[in-house]
Amino acid sequence: MKHPSFQILPSVYPGIEAMQADSALSFGRHTHLQFGLGVIDRGAQKSASGRGIVESGPGDTITVNPGEVHDGIPLSESGRAWRMLYLDPLLVDALAADVLCNSPEGAFEFHTPSISDVRLRALVRALHSATTTEPSPTSRLQIEECLLLVIHLLLCPTTRPQPAPSIASALAMMNDDPTAPWSLAQLAQEVGMSRFQLVRQFSRATGLTPHAYLLQRRLHHARQLMRAGTSLVTVAAASGFADQSHLTRIFVRSFGITPGAYLRAQR
Repeated sequence: MKHPSFQILPSVYPGIEAMQADSALSFGRHTHLQFGLGVIDRGAQKSASGRGIVESGPGDTITVNPGEVHDGIPLSESGRAWRMLYLDPLLVDALAADVLCNSPEGAFEFHTPSISDVRLRALVRALHSATTTEPSPTSRLQIEECLLLVIHLLLCPTTRPQPAPSIASALAMMNDDPTAPWSLAQLAQEVGMSRFQLVRQFSRATGLTPHAYLLQRRLHHARQLMRAGTSLVTVAAASGFADQSHLTRIFVRSFGITPGAYLRAQR
């Protein structure tokens, strides 16, 4: 099996994170807080998405929406190579205002998790290249043009149903304080459900159990601290993980790189 290779690339445009990878690693189910946009360069994978299981092969554009539960499993031992951009929702909001004039802020999503389209593939590759190479006098113009054209092809008003009020309350509690030592009994009591009802309805609404969801929120909190330059020992304790090794195991399974590699890329 090929040794995992992941690289976080410097981005010249605010609100965009960039990476490239060549790996046979299987990702566990996880989420991102940003819009994800990329291209498979070699090999193939299958992945869970908000629209079920999809397969992606060479040249396919892959997308993920903020909060969308997904994973990634290679279809052969040789793995796959891909490049990704992660777009801050505030950046997408501003661009979508030009493209989808009648949609309220945040009420849109990428409509398809895997797309075979030559024009779209070329746009995403051009956007990735422009974002990760030394800036030129026209870099910003090229990046913004590519972004607007990609969003025009991919963005549509959201069709995902909102969770029931009780599940929304449980989500809000964990979102507001992801490092708190939440128990299933405490959450269930707060929303007026039995523990079993909460687990079943929460999983149906989000694609994750309450425990798995809380781990994802803690991971995102840890990433925010690392982007601010916080040491890993402090990050693990401040994010609700038992220790640094616990943070590392969950981080690698979700994002493919160690917390140390992510922290170094932010410096």
